[in-house]
Amino acid sequence: MTGLRDAVALDDPVGESLRGHHAHLARRLGGAVTYIPGVATFSAVSAEPDPGAWDDLAKLLGPGEFADMFSCPVMPPSDWEPVFVLEGRQMIWAGDGGPDPSRAESDSGVVELGVESVPEMLDLIERTRPGPFWPRTHELGTYLGLRDGGRLVAMVGERLRPPGWTEISAVCTAPEARGQGHAVRLLHALIARIVARGERPFLHVAEANTGALALYERLGFDTRKHVTFRGFRTP
Repeated sequence: MTGLRDAVALDDPVGESLRGHHAHLARRLGGAVTYIPGVATFSAVSAEPDPGAWDDLAKLLGPGEFADMFSCPVMPPSDWEPVFVLEGRQMIWAGDGGPDPSRAESDSGVVELGVESVPEMLDLIERTRPGPFWPRTHELGTYLGLRDGGRLVAMVGERLRPPGWTEISAVCTAPEARGQGHAVRLLHALIARIVARGERPFLHVAEANTGALALYERLGFDTRKHVTFRGFRTP
């Protein structure tokens, strides 16, 4: 399994993903890289970009378009309009006190969600608002769900994929199905899959989401660092 010494890849999770596992989903120009439309709005420049990298990103996205810089520590030029700022944490799975892989894999109620499930995935996202999710976001990795009476009531999925790591995201449960342990079942199953292929799970969570923070800590996630998420609009 990936060791903590390899966690440096998590300092630039968007860029590392787009240059590696998600290269087939990337658009590049000079010193800038971003996801293709419909998959994600995350973009990246190098940790110490020259001014031309921001020009490259503006050309990639087009004028007046949204650039989600995720946890990028560098700031764009002053003519880029701020859209949001959100304080959060990056958490990594400690590898103990977490799910029993054999139990997680034997949970017959957990189903894998494919392209045919996109309409109901988008509907669940709209009702729960766990974070950005677009018509092609499911192409980032595996998504698992639980159904009740045939209706999708909970899901979880994989997002960023820096070398040796997989980000867990889109953790959501329909309001009418909360309090039944659905999120825990899905997280157990997804963590087991990630660990089985020799990678380590990590995730990001808003600082204000104390309920999610407590859940992730119970599942064996530790805070690696505090981060600030930012979005901008191109000039």
